[in-house]
Amino acid sequence: MDILIISGLSGAGKSKAASYLEDMGFYIVDNMPAAMILKFAEFCAGGNGRYDRVALVYDVRTANSFTELFDVLDKLRAMEGACRMLFLEAAPEVIIKRYKETRRRHPLADQTDSLAEAVHRERELMQPVRERADYVIDTSHTSTAQLRGELLRLFGEAGEKGGMTVSVTSFGYKYGLPLEADLVFDVRFMPNPFYMEELRPQTGLDQAVSDYVFSFQQTQGCMKRLEDLLSFTLPLYAEEGKTSLVIAVGCTGGHHRSVAVTHALAEFIRGLGYQVTENHRDMSRGS
Repeated sequence: MDILIISGLSGAGKSKAASYLEDMGFYIVDNMPAAMILKFAEFCAGGNGRYDRVALVYDVRTANSFTELFDVLDKLRAMEGACRMLFLEAAPEVIIKRYKETRRRHPLADQTDSLAEAVHRERELMQPVRERADYVIDTSHTSTAQLRGELLRLFGEAGEKGGMTVSVTSFGYKYGLPLEADLVFDVRFMPNPFYMEELRPQTGLDQAVSDYVFSFQQTQGCMKRLEDLLSFTLPLYAEEGKTSLVIAVGCTGGHHRSVAVTHALAEFIRGLGYQVTENHRDMSRGS
């Protein structure tokens, strides 16, 4: 079992970090008091693998005593599995600016006379937690994409390609473009199996149709260029922080050419190590 405690300064990005970690497969629990962490860890340990990766958000609002938190940390680290703590911080002026932009109240606002004083006091209060952290990330000048990339580097599982999922879908132009598409490839220039009487009732998932579509030089040349393009761009999309990419491949009716090409592209992208879903929007529609 992998337990990650997320702590840090209010406004430093704990919520964003938690949402990115959730995308990476962590089960997230927000604002958990230290007294409950150990019991929750024991509960997760008996979950038959359902809660193998857990991230618990702990901040100044739940802090009755850091001694209690540190005692829990020591006990967790003595248990089987990994227990780590991530601490997020940012420069006082950055946190003040973020609070002014969001118009949220600082957790210590009722105990201080100004936002600046609240930020300063929280930094002092949380210093012992920072010193016990395994990882410290300063988000003062970190974009959301950079934060996500750093979390993936620290806590991503082997083979995870930026945590990005790729959906490849075929469609027919006569039914309209998929509104959710990020990239659209038009394959209507390829020879059309529709005009082959024996192939017309079949789809691009049938071997005979696929063999026909890929028997032409223009199809093979197009596929080579598409594969080169995707090999180059997919890592850049992931690096930029994109969590989901939709690739749409269209032909006239969405039965033959686009289906065959979509299936081949999905297999290629899967071979690159990405999580892939394959869909055929219009394949079951009437000709």
